[in-house]
Amino acid sequence: MAHGGRLRAFIGSFTAAGGPGIVTAAVAADTGSLTVLSTVNRLADPSYLALSPDGGTLYAVSETAEGALAAYRVNGGKPEPAGPRVPVGSGPTHLAVHRGHVLTADYGSGSVTAVPVRADGSLAPAPSGVLRHTGSGPHAPRQHGPHTHQVQPDPSGRWMVSVDLGTDSVRACTLTDGTPVLHRETALRPGSGPRHLAFHPSGEHAYIVNELTPTVTVCRWDAADGTLKPLAETPVLPAAPAGDAYPSGIAVSPDGRFVWTATRGEDVLSVFAVGAEGEVLRPVGTVPCGGHWPRAIAQSHGVLYVANERSGDVTWFALDPDTGLPRRAGAIAVPAASCVVLG
Repeated sequence: MAHGGRLRAFIGSFTAAGGPGIVTAAVAADTGSLTVLSTVNRLADPSYLALSPDGGTLYAVSETAEGALAAYRVNGGKPEPAGPRVPVGSGPTHLAVHRGHVLTADYGSGSVTAVPVRADGSLAPAPSGVLRHTGSGPHAPRQHGPHTHQVQPDPSGRWMVSVDLGTDSVRACTLTDGTPVLHRETALRPGSGPRHLAFHPSGEHAYIVNELTPTVTVCRWDAADGTLKPLAETPVLPAAPAGDAYPSGIAVSPDGRFVWTATRGEDVLSVFAVGAEGEVLRPVGTVPCGGHWPRAIAQSHGVLYVANERSGDVTWFALDPDTGLPRRAGAIAVPAASCVVLG
């Protein structure tokens, strides 16, 4: 939500690579341009962030070997710590707020950790439950074991899904008495390396960007029984890459007409038009990402934001309402930028 009538952007970064920590920026209502307001450097490698439903609390993972979760109050100016950090699994790469808990995707330990949220938005001192993934994949050494890369609730709010790069699968889970409980695991193509999932606004389809092969997997999602069914796989690049090509972020337009992905190495944004009521992705085109190594993307009010990790900037693009194609509109410097969250 907007704070004091103004939209803000919260940007995570890797402090171990020279990042400033958590950056807060004002978002111009007319253009979407960013202006840095403050930085907070009290947490190692706050690589991914999430806002509470009321927008008053910001949660951040610490993507370190030990792994931690922290909360910050953002009702005023600079985010201020809201209690001590809480230990979670190793190397958390993503988090989400769901049913009174913050869930973390723990890449290093291949798990999902649930931490209760108190009434004031602060965190309970310890997790309430952990789901440990099992399995592996054919891609050595990236798939020697489970590597949870993302966790998020589905649009119905009944389920949470966790995307595991190491096991080539997505797990649909419930949150039962504060513990993530496996409901059903869906296998994807071996070696694809699923990284992040985004739901269509209808809640009936999901799109999974794969890191180890530059593709998007289109799936049908049935919220009635928590079933994910893979339908097709679409390349994110118009031709075979000459070098490194590791897809990272994915976003869906609020009207469900377009899907965007980012690919590191190739350093491009890919645009897809959505057809057949969500079941088909038609490539529209690719454009440069405005920097190097785009780690995450976010879309808001007709603007696409890209956190370019290795060039150290956040670039924003105006989106053509007819084609979905991005047009570079500006950038701010954020060393080792890792994610952008709008609220």
